[in-house]
Amino acid sequence: MKIDQEKSDFLDEMLDHWQEENLLTPADIQKLKASYEAKSFDWRRLAQYSFWVAMACGVISLGALLIDNKFLDYLKNLYDTPDSIISLLSAVGAGILYKISFTRKKTMPMQVFSNDAIIFTAVMLTANAIAYLGKTFDKGDGHFSILILLSVFIYGILAYLFKSRLIWIFVLISLGAWFGTETGYMSRDNLYFLGMNYPLRFVAFGLVLTAISLSLKNVKIFRQFYDTTYICGMVYLFVSLWLISVFGNFGTLDKWYAIKQISLFYWAIISAVACVASIFIGLKYRDDIAREFGITFLFINLYTRYFEYFWDSWHKALFFSVLAASFWLIGRKAEKIWNVEFLKK
Repeated sequence: MKIDQEKSDFLDEMLDHWQEENLLTPADIQKLKASYEAKSFDWRRLAQYSFWVAMACGVISLGALLIDNKFLDYLKNLYDTPDSIISLLSAVGAGILYKISFTRKKTMPMQVFSNDAIIFTAVMLTANAIAYLGKTFDKGDGHFSILILLSVFIYGILAYLFKSRLIWIFVLISLGAWFGTETGYMSRDNLYFLGMNYPLRFVAFGLVLTAISLSLKNVKIFRQFYDTTYICGMVYLFVSLWLISVFGNFGTLDKWYAIKQISLFYWAIISAVACVASIFIGLKYRDDIAREFGITFLFINLYTRYFEYFWDSWHKALFFSVLAASFWLIGRKAEKIWNVEFLKK
């Protein structure tokens, strides 16, 4: 069995330890060490990172194209292509790529990253088709959230047909984008919707999305997307809670600059209570996702408060000394917990 060099070193160390403790004989050690070898190079990880970089560059390229009016005007003058034709061509291109990816998932299922890259490209072309369709029928009222809602339904149908978690992620991203733009449109760009700024709105959005994912957990048609939806809902919820603990329910940075950070302490308490509740639920119901989110964001909140309240008042040498000591203590505790859990296994 070929494994990463790091894992190989770890196994060598543990086998040597077990031999010293007389838990295994030298013959057993030799037999076990002969059953694996370190990879010379992790080609799988290189492939994964390469496709991620390629997809990121594709997004940047498409974004640059959509926002560069001079370039778009140049293309229009050069080709005189109507927005409707660009939308149609993008939709046809996306359809072809979806068909190719569907075929490849059946014939070449082992090429996971290549298949995901093709699906990702098709998703980008779908977004481009919807964007230019909106420009074709644009009435100038700025209500483009309808297009984003359309993309939610399109991506949802495609995710179900292709059984693709990658496309489902775009459903959830588009759903969040629709919620933000629609509430912004309904509030007439007042920066507040029902008295809530954007972070506070997304706290509610994250709660609803998380509750929906939990309620549909045992529904057969939704089961394959449960983990993705649950994690995405928790991301919306806890990132928004962290933002609200930093910025409060203020609509502009000017209003936020005018107050002292200590006056937002009650938002920090609410955020910390949510983290502790998530940890408790995770431990009680053996929900790893809830537990890990609670622990992670509790630490993020604690260190955010540390930077907020002590950055200006403490000498920087003392500030970073305390910071270093805290991380050292966390590392030592984590190491002990990991050793205990490993020995139990």
